Amino acid sequence: MNPLKQFSLPFTGLKLGTHQFDYELDDRFFNEFEYSLIKSGNLKVDLELEKQETMLLLKFKVIGIVNLDCDKCLSEFSLPVNLYERQIVKFAEDELESDDEEIISLSRKDTEIDISGPLYEMINVAVPYIKNCEQAGKDCDQEMIDRLNQLSIEKQAQENEQTSDPRWEALNKLKK
Repeated sequence: MNPLKQFSLPFTGLKLGTHQFDYELDDRFFNEFEYSLIKSGNLKVDLELEKQETMLLLKFKVIGIVNLDCDKCLSEFSLPVNLYERQIVKFAEDELESDDEEIISLSRKDTEIDISGPLYEMINVAVPYIKNCEQAGKDCDQEMIDRLNQLSIEKQAQENEQTSDPRWEALNKLKK
């Protein structure tokens, strides 16, 4: 069974007005997306769908944590997520009538909308571009930082030895 099937909202049978939907996002949700930055997490999604004659208004409230890898020390840390987003879905006469990227266009023939993609995107956009442990209020793994500094110093020493060109030796003696 496809784990993302539960995120297909059938809107044709709904009356005009507001409708509530609740979802739980876990590791299975994020594993369905190839090359996902987020491998695991535990999020609660409250979706308010307002059905109107010509469009749907989706209001997302996403609260929970996602587990990320620190870009500095490579240790895993939990980042709290608290999102409030809005998405507009309009009904278009022809499917090519999408001139605004922030508005999802559906044809009149569609009977449901898949919210897994927009939900995944808004969570990924909430993740900082540079992720580090300090964003979650904890210190980086000091042992790993010390090891990285040591390797960096060793690499610089090796590069300095390699950059020594014998043709410049005579000039280097004059400098001293």
